[in-house]
Amino acid sequence: MRKTLALAAVLAALPVTASAQGVASIRPLYENFRGYLVKAAQQVSEADYAFKPTPEVRSFGELIGHTANANFMFCAAVLGEESPNTMDYEKATSKAEIVQGIEAAFAYCDKAYAIEDAKAMEEITFFGRKGTRLWVLNFNAMHDAEHYGNVVTYMRLKGMVPPSSQRGGM
Repeated sequence: MRKTLALAAVLAALPVTASAQGVASIRPLYENFRGYLVKAAQQVSEADYAFKPTPEVRSFGELIGHTANANFMFCAAVLGEESPNTMDYEKATSKAEIVQGIEAAFAYCDKAYAIEDAKAMEEITFFGRKGTRLWVLNFNAMHDAEHYGNVVTYMRLKGMVPPSSQRGGM
């Protein structure tokens, strides 16, 4: 009887543990990088949007535009809908367009990071691989972090302090 009660107690605790590892566990990471990327996009001058540390890499503007495009793509997959994005922000030519793009992409992704945990655990196919919607949200947050790392380097090379290093940055 004691073993049965102990087993029942353990099993009753499992859904709580699983939900604690759901969308809410990664949302703060996403929100940090969302804030950093938008602030960086706003902070860098229009002239520096063309800056490339080396000729073969993306410019600062292309990097922010790429991140905007990717956020639309990742979050559309999570939401199970066509991306509302109609512009290739990586090819945009003005700071205003690119800033608008990254802001719009994150506003769209906010809906994806608000899904219920049960939906987050549903399996989908993304980039030819099967995984949960939560896996795609994690992938997106990691992609944002990867490119924010690039942004930090670009900004430091131009003598700027990136948002995460500014007072109150983290």
